[in-house]
Order: sequence, then C-alpha cells, then structure tokens
Amino acid sequence: MKPLSLFVAGLMLTGCATMPAGSPQATAELKNARGEGVGTASLWEDANGVRLAAQVRGIPAGRHGIHIHAVGKCDPPDFTTAGGHYNPGGKKHGLKSPAGLHAGDLPNLEVGTDRTGRLEYVTKLVTLGPGPTSLFDPDGSALVIHANPDDETTDPTGNSGRRIACGVIVRASPPPARPSTGY
Repeated sequence: MKPLSLFVAGLMLTGCATMPAGSPQATAELKNARGEGVGTASLWEDANGVRLAAQVRGIPAGRHGIHIHAVGKCDPPDFTTAGGHYNPGGKKHGLKSPAGLHAGDLPNLEVGTDRTGRLEYVTKLVTLGPGPTSLFDPDGSALVIHANPDDETTDPTGNSGRRIACGVIVRASPPPARPSTGY
C-alpha cells in the first residue's frame, strides 16, 4: 500500500472510531415558514465536543448560514422568536472573527441542485449537559437556517439574511425498554 493510501485509510478509521454510537442525545425537527418539515438535526456529546449532524431537503440550492440560536422557540413565519445567535461568552460573530466567535456559529450549509444538503460539525463551545454553555438553559435553544451564506465575520449575523427554517433543540427520548420475558 502506498503511503498516501495508508494515510487516507487511517483518516477513515479515525473518523469511524469517533462516530457516535447509539441514539442522539438531542434532536431538532427543522420546519419552514409554512410549517413543512425540511430536515432534521441530531446532536451527540462525547470527549471531542458536541457533534451536530443536520440533513435538509426542500431548501433552495446554494450556501446557507446555519446557527444555534439563543431561544428554543420557532414561531413562523420569520422565526425571530429564536432570538439571536447563541452567545453565552459575549463574543463577536464569525468563524473567522479574530475576537472569538459566538458559541452558536457553524459553517455554512451547502445545498445541492437537488435541494438537499448535509452538515456535520463538532464544537467544544456548547454542551448538552449542565453548565454555562448548556443548550438546555431555561429558555432552550434552536437551530436556524438562513436564506444567504454566512460571511463568517460580520457581527452579529454574518449577513446571512432572513430565517427560512427553524427547529427547537430538544432532548432525545431514550430508546424504549425491551419488554420483559418474565425470566
């Protein structure tokens, strides 16, 4: 095997070893302004941070800002009830901000011409457990998709435009218990 092939194989195995096992610890059902389901997001927490995996369908093709917002409320049509970006540290906006970033800042979501897209990202800036960066603080949090791409620097929103989809982040239900066999 060539050195590059070994390197790629190692990366693939590393990625597989860190994939979450079992059920997600939190989910969000993304809906558009008409209340139609346009995607889902699953969140897990492990030693590397909180992993977010979002899948969308029916979103216009192109790049879209996607952020964790500060309030777990998604009232259509404009989803402003979700508040601003989740920012417990009081930082400036943007993955490229030299002054730090909002805890809710995520990379842009790429949506193909078939109007589907997927985003996977790991962040150490939030937690699903207790603490000052918990997504489950008293008013909860939401995942919001914007109409335009995030420029990753402009405070406070990255010029990502209007909100086109939103989903409240909720704790995932535990898997159902297996029925007792009586033995």
